[in-house]
Amino acid sequence: MGHDDNLVGRELERRARVIMPGEWAVEHERPIATLLGSCVAVALYDPALKLGGLNHFMLPYFSRSAGRSEVDALLAGDYAMEALLNAMLSRGAKKDRLVAKAFGGGMVISSLDQSQIGQRNVEFTREWLAREGISLRASDFLGQWSRKVVLDPRTGDVFCKRAASTLAISQRIESREQAYARRLAASKAQDNIELF
Repeated sequence: MGHDDNLVGRELERRARVIMPGEWAVEHERPIATLLGSCVAVALYDPALKLGGLNHFMLPYFSRSAGRSEVDALLAGDYAMEALLNAMLSRGAKKDRLVAKAFGGGMVISSLDQSQIGQRNVEFTREWLAREGISLRASDFLGQWSRKVVLDPRTGDVFCKRAASTLAISQRIESREQAYARRLAASKAQDNIELF
């Protein structure tokens, strides 16, 4: 990335709508950004509409099992990809025009489990896009770093900035993921309250 690209990327990041793990967004104008560790973010873009979307997921699949809430599905790639695709289609995108760019799956904390999660996320992403017939135009996967990703929905350009995996960055990513899980649990608890 050259000097001008850095300036453009920083300006987009400043104006961006930030999404957290388990979230997605679709925009015509406003940039969308996220911070990744072992998670993956996929950007979908419809060049005819100049419409872009970005998601952020933690695990490839949601498996229904005892003790797992329906809300956990939000963190899974199979749900996140369907949700993003449906959001794009509902805004007028055509599946045969969509192109994808994908990022993440890094190992920001040295643990075997995390490297396997990142690898599984990457494999899931490639398989899902191929199955849906959506071309993966660019990717930056795996490695020993976290990534800041910013999508410009007006052009479909994605700026990806790698950062060395420091303890502070790892803790920031883990903190965001835990905060999101707590918000989901609180939201689910509120949904279960009956008013009469």
